[in-house]
Amino acid sequence: MAPFHLRCIECGKVYDEDPRRLVCDVCAGKQEPGGTTRGVLEVLLDRLPEAWPDAAADSAEFLTAFLPIRSADALPPIPVGGTPLLSVPRLREALGMPRLWIKDDTRNPSGSTKDRASLLVAAKAVEYGRTTVAAASTGNAATAMAAVAAAAGIRAIAFVPAATPEAKLVQLLSYGATVLLVDGSYDDAFELCLAACERFDWYNRSTALNPFTAEGKKTTALEIAAVMAPDGPDVVVVPTGDGVIISGVAKGFADLERSGLIRCRPRLIAVQPEGSAAIATALREQADTVTPVRDAASVADSLVVQTPRNALQCLRDIRQSGGGGVTVPDGAIVEAIGRLARHTGVFAEPAAAAGLAGLEVALRHGLVARDERVVMLITGTGLKDIPAAASAVARPAPIPPTLLAVEQAVGRRTEG
Repeated sequence: MAPFHLRCIECGKVYDEDPRRLVCDVCAGKQEPGGTTRGVLEVLLDRLPEAWPDAAADSAEFLTAFLPIRSADALPPIPVGGTPLLSVPRLREALGMPRLWIKDDTRNPSGSTKDRASLLVAAKAVEYGRTTVAAASTGNAATAMAAVAAAAGIRAIAFVPAATPEAKLVQLLSYGATVLLVDGSYDDAFELCLAACERFDWYNRSTALNPFTAEGKKTTALEIAAVMAPDGPDVVVVPTGDGVIISGVAKGFADLERSGLIRCRPRLIAVQPEGSAAIATALREQADTVTPVRDAASVADSLVVQTPRNALQCLRDIRQSGGGGVTVPDGAIVEAIGRLARHTGVFAEPAAAAGLAGLEVALRHGLVARDERVVMLITGTGLKDIPAAASAVARPAPIPPTLLAVEQAVGRRTEG
């Protein structure tokens, strides 16, 4: 077991592990309905490895060394993590960035980075003897929880907006989750999930509220650092909604720095759609908290949130890293889906492709230099939202089944 404590990011109060504890008793009293989560707790491991485990990054041995679980027996039998860090030579050439990589988390079981958080939440639910886990989500977090819960043999209840893309709903239902389509926004779904968990004693996986979500997502950073050791990245570009992925990445690199396995942490760049940019706006305005974005909207549905629940921790982590935030229009996000696919072979949903659009903005603004070691997170597969990708491509007309038709369509070319 990796012994640990929980520390409030606001007041610094430290708590022992408690199966019923999600937030700080003191700071949770400042919570406003629909507001940024107050009293967010972060996991503090009492002991960290002094050397890289002699095992694959997605192995039970590796995970138990870095995660707050009692034993590998609690981990659901599903292969989360261990996704490739791709060197993408054609995208490097196109951007003039010879040291660019992408972390391809589309290869996780449900096709999303969110599987990492759900794996740890499910493991803790098993340790605590909880049989039902609920999650509020724009789609990916709930889908990830449903996939991992199916492997673990526990019940998953998903609170998602009624406008959630059809592919994500089909995934949820196929995994056997109880799906509650909320006639409202993600923020409405979050509040309803919170109330339901308190009423029915379900274990709440919702982002920021459950301290193990960021802790699970830190495995992204562990894997990046293990592959790139001893140097590590200078910059990590992260598509950002509620802000938990970026805090998870920050936590992973912080743990590695504390253990002496890396020399310094990378700068973190948050990418948000122009129509849902509370965190990027707060960074630009040097604000301590965020202003809710009324009627937040974007083609990148996974990033749409009026009030980022993890805003306080996310802002702290980005600033401590020396990073920043950028915004991108929906048109640039949709265009980036095809460009990323053509240059790397990786098909990303809009929220993930936003990272490429955001990297180009960061280059223009001087937040990133072209010769730096940069890792861009690809957080979800394009199969989750086919209509968005379809809007940026031209569907070909049918042709007769003749060679003449082929020649007319593509032109004669001699190969060999």
